[in-house]
Amino acid sequence: MEKFVEFEGRVAPIDRANVDTDAIIPKQFMKSISRTGFGANLFDEWRYLDPGEPGNLSLRQPNPAFSLNQPRYAGSKVLLTRQNFGCGSSREHAVWAIHDYGIRVIVAPSFADIFYGNCFKNGILPIVLSNVAIDELFSDIVQGDASTFYASLPAQELRTPSGRSYRFEVDSERKLRLLEGLDDVSVTLLSEDAIKAYEERHRRDEPWLF
Repeated sequence: MEKFVEFEGRVAPIDRANVDTDAIIPKQFMKSISRTGFGANLFDEWRYLDPGEPGNLSLRQPNPAFSLNQPRYAGSKVLLTRQNFGCGSSREHAVWAIHDYGIRVIVAPSFADIFYGNCFKNGILPIVLSNVAIDELFSDIVQGDASTFYASLPAQELRTPSGRSYRFEVDSERKLRLLEGLDDVSVTLLSEDAIKAYEERHRRDEPWLF
């Protein structure tokens, strides 16, 4: 997994609460477990004016009203949204789609628990700020004062071009995972020597099991 230390990117607003995982990546596109290829259908029903099925992306009509399709938000790597982002089903494909699109930071007042945990396992930093702070950031974007966000994980700080600065909290173990680029497999392999020693001892002490 790619490490996350600090990051600066253009921010796109999605001014909606309770964005669920079916909106993030609709079920008909969940045809793989490879973690790649889902970004093209991120927020599919909002990004396109016509219904989508796998394989017909080049024929689709983008929805000009959706933020990710607007020139000022083109190439955005940060999302600003409202409470309970990532609710609904526990599909990890939702996080895969966000990462595959290129987004590395999501800022919201709250996240669904499973989605929040999946972000840390896939190299995305979910930042929780107060509703007051979120309102300030949305206001700055509308006024054109916050085209990019800078996030520092070591300092646990979010900054904007307008001079705003916000501290955010993050669990120490999850912070370490992102800083070191450790997914679940990588965390297990940190104990590889201990695992091998256990297996050798197990074979020696209980050979009849083998």
